[in-house]
Amino acid sequence: MKLVIISGRSGSGKSTALNVLEDAGYYTIDNLPAGLITALVEETRRSSSPEHEKLALCIDARNISRQLGEFPSLIAGLAKDVDTAVIYLDANDDTLIKRFSETRRRHPLSNETTALQEALVRERSILQPIADSADITIDTSKMLFHELRDYVRQVVLRQTGTSMYTLFQSFGYKMGLPMSADLVFDVRCLPNPHWVAELRSSTGNDAAVIEYLDNEAEVEQMFTDMSRFLETWLPRYGANNRPYTTVAIGCTGGQHRSVYLANRLHRHFGDRGEDVQVRHRELAEP
Repeated sequence: MKLVIISGRSGSGKSTALNVLEDAGYYTIDNLPAGLITALVEETRRSSSPEHEKLALCIDARNISRQLGEFPSLIAGLAKDVDTAVIYLDANDDTLIKRFSETRRRHPLSNETTALQEALVRERSILQPIADSADITIDTSKMLFHELRDYVRQVVLRQTGTSMYTLFQSFGYKMGLPMSADLVFDVRCLPNPHWVAELRSSTGNDAAVIEYLDNEAEVEQMFTDMSRFLETWLPRYGANNRPYTTVAIGCTGGQHRSVYLANRLHRHFGDRGEDVQVRHRELAEP
C-alpha cells in the first residue's frame, strides 16, 4: 500500500497536488482529521480493494492541535508497515496574501478578530509538526498552476521509482532561499554579467551571457568543483532511498550566473544518464 499525506498552509496549492494524485489513480480524501489516519489505513488494508492500494490524504490546520502534535510519532509508526510519504507545501506570506486577495476567499483560521496575516502566522505554528516530518517540501511562491502540477508529477509521483530525481534550481538571493533546497551553492563571488551593459537585460539562457561566462576561468573552476562534489555525494543521497534532491544555485538576482550554472549542471548529469530537471525560479519561464 502507498500512502501520501499532503499538508501545508492555505493557498499553497494543496488541492492542486491532491488533484494530481487523484488523476494518477490515488484514492483521495481532503481535510481528514489526523486522529483518523491510522484507523483509515488499517480499514483500507483490510479491504484489500485494488482501488485503495494508493491512498492520498490532505491534512490542514483545522485539525485538533493535540492530534497534530502527535503526527511525527503517528507517521513513524505507520512507516514501519506502509510505504509512506509526507508532502508539505508552503509559500511566502506576501504570495499567500495576494492569492487570498485574488480569490476573495476567507482563510479558514481568520475571523472578525483574527486578520489574515495573523491567521497565516498561527497556521504555520499549528502545522509545524507536519512540516518537520515532511519528506518533500515544495515552495510554491514562484510557481504557476501548471508548474505546480508538473512538479508534483515529476517529484511526488516518483516516490515509487527506483532512481533518484535531481532538480537543479537557480534562484536570486534578493528573493530569499528556496524552502525546498537540499544543497545550496552560492555563486555570487563569480564575475557578474549584470555589470556589462550589453548583457544586463539578458539571462544565463542567452548565447551572449553563455559566451561571456564560458571565458571566465573562475566560472570554469566553480563548475568543475561543483560537479565533482555532486558526482561524489549525490549517489550517497540516492543510496539512502531519497526519491529526489534539489540542488539550488544562487546569485544576486537569479538572472545570469545561477541560470548558467544550473543549465550546465543539468546537461552534465543528464549526459551521464541521470534523471534530472532544471528550473529557474526568477525567470518567467522555467
